[in-house]
Amino acid sequence: MNEGWYRLLSVLTAFLGFWQGPMAIFYRLTRDDTGDPMRAANYLDNPWCYIIAAAVIAVCLTLLAVLDKGRKKALAREGKAAGESGGRPVSAR
Repeated sequence: MNEGWYRLLSVLTAFLGFWQGPMAIFYRLTRDDTGDPMRAANYLDNPWCYIIAAAVIAVCLTLLAVLDKGRKKALAREGKAAGESGGRPVSAR
């Protein structure tokens, strides 16, 4: 996976997890929020909004772990490929 795609997916996943998880719980507890597209879990009644927000947090943390593991595997493959050629680019001559 390209480093740029990894970073983009990680940022989007973290953003989604933050707004749909902890912020949804925070807004429900402090402002009795009844929903917003950025906090869709708050459209649900109590206790379901808290359950869904906690599930979103768990899913996003799992996705971040999977993305990080995939990135480490990709970096290891690139390191092996560079090691096979002696770390130098192979000339076309």
